[in-house]
Amino acid sequence: MADALAKALSAEHAAVYAYGVIGARTSGRLRTRATAGFDAHRARRDQLRSLITQGGGSPAEPGPTYQLPFEVSSSSDAARLAVLVEQRLTTAYLELAADPDASVRRVAALAAQECATRAYGWQPAIAAFPGMPGQTASPAQSNDASETTDVTTDETTEEPTDETTDATTETIDPTSFASEPSAAQ
Repeated sequence: MADALAKALSAEHAAVYAYGVIGARTSGRLRTRATAGFDAHRARRDQLRSLITQGGGSPAEPGPTYQLPFEVSSSSDAARLAVLVEQRLTTAYLELAADPDASVRRVAALAAQECATRAYGWQPAIAAFPGMPGQTASPAQSNDASETTDVTTDETTEEPTDETTDATTETIDPTSFASEPSAAQ
């Protein structure tokens, strides 16, 4: 399971980088949310590094920069990236949850839960099994209306729901941008 631990660490390195970009493209309460995500991922990254070291391994260092899956030029793009990062990390932690060591499984389960919660904070949509590829997420509903958050103002509004329309999450390889640092330009 050392591979799963290394993959989770790699994903956390990429998340720290991505949250730096997210924070740069947001302000106000969104920046506060981005800073909290950045801090949480740095702490989780450090925890994974310690687990690898305690297991006799040598943790990988982060790349100088990472290729993001799309250009982030607005707060809306930043929120979309945050959701994607959290979904990818949830997937990495689901793989780590199969570790034979109960303490590592606990770390993985808690981390997956935190990532799913953070993703929901950025985009209130619920997947039946967060982190599983190919999942569709449904907007959160309350009394025949769904609450949506305008990422540019961070205000919540209620809108009527259309029972025939589902929001879908992107199905992307969970380590597609996490595993390949790009050269600094």
